[in-house]
Amino acid sequence: MTRVTDLLGSRYPIIQGAMGVISNPQMVAAVSEAGGFGLLATGPIIDKEVFRGQILKTKELTDRPFGANLFMRNEKNIDFVKILAGEGIRVVTVSGGSPRHLAPVLADLGIQFIAVVSSVKAAIGVIKLGAVAVIAEGSESGGIQGFHIPSTLVLVPLVVDAVDVPVIAAGGIADARSYRAAFILGAEGVQVGTRFIASFECAAHQAYKDAILSADDSGTVLVGIKEAQLRCLRTPLAEQILSGNLISDDPFSPQAVRKSWLSGDLEAGLLAAGQVAASIENIMPVKQIIENMIKI
Repeated sequence: MTRVTDLLGSRYPIIQGAMGVISNPQMVAAVSEAGGFGLLATGPIIDKEVFRGQILKTKELTDRPFGANLFMRNEKNIDFVKILAGEGIRVVTVSGGSPRHLAPVLADLGIQFIAVVSSVKAAIGVIKLGAVAVIAEGSESGGIQGFHIPSTLVLVPLVVDAVDVPVIAAGGIADARSYRAAFILGAEGVQVGTRFIASFECAAHQAYKDAILSADDSGTVLVGIKEAQLRCLRTPLAEQILSGNLISDDPFSPQAVRKSWLSGDLEAGLLAAGQVAASIENIMPVKQIIENMIKI
């Protein structure tokens, strides 16, 4: 079986989560420079040249391998894949739906894909489509997710027993203990999101980072957004939505996300974060986060 580090070309089997608009080139490059595998996010992008610019900027900051996350609901994915191939990117992750229509294009362009899954059935399905590895993401993870998802502790061993490709664990991983636990469950790598938000290099506004530091063990909630759910911080806005009070604007629109995530207006939008936020107590450089994670 292919080792995750060989697949990624990284020193450590640590993939940075997609993280939307705050997956900035500086953080992506810092993750790769520190021995992980940084990912640019395509979900919030609709302009091809903006995406190309992010790739070029990341290349200026690191000569280490990095990739991108392709969000299956983005209509520009074919264009993005062509740009990635032209820029020499050879590994991507896919999430937010089935990669059925994108898989042949990736194969034709020589790009390998790792699929984010939340069930054994989904894992088996994406491998049939050509996935070289899967990211088993439990319900404690931050961001968009479906319904009736097992926790990481339950999901990862089930997927490991069901497939013959490397399994990467996601959800609830932020330190050395959770990193080691993922391997005990049978995973060969980890994907980390929330912990990297609370880094110096991440573009998230300080108010967003401070909200993560302030979260306790009940500090995140699941909020319905269209046909999915979002695990986010328990802010007054999230509480208002959960109480059934209607709000005039979409709290997870691109505009709301930019106002809240990048500009610090916590009443404008929902702040994605995993339950592991409760264990994050400080902001530190990406390199230190990774070094703390892999220490014995």
